[in-house]
Amino acid sequence: MAILALEYPERLELDTLARRLASSPRQLQRAFAEAGRTSFRTYLRQVRMERAGELLRDGSPRVWEVAEAVGYSQPAQFAKAFRRHHGYALSAALGSQTEQAA
Repeated sequence: MAILALEYPERLELDTLARRLASSPRQLQRAFAEAGRTSFRTYLRQVRMERAGELLRDGSPRVWEVAEAVGYSQPAQFAKAFRRHHGYALSAALGSQTEQAA
């Protein structure tokens, strides 16, 4: 979990992370399930979306910049993940930011 918290913008794969930790992918997946009651992908997405929320609150209105900063190469994929995680569209987050600036 500490590695994901530090390296979330990078392309992270369960297999690669397991090798780095001298573990098997299955063992690592079990560790996520036991310790965090989540999966590797879900936890990584959560870390990325929390950081994206921070960047948006700090005033970074360019979606592609935020997407890239948190590890997404496709802004549309980022927007979809954002909506699933936060429960509202990225445009709503940007709209409230614009209203606060006015």
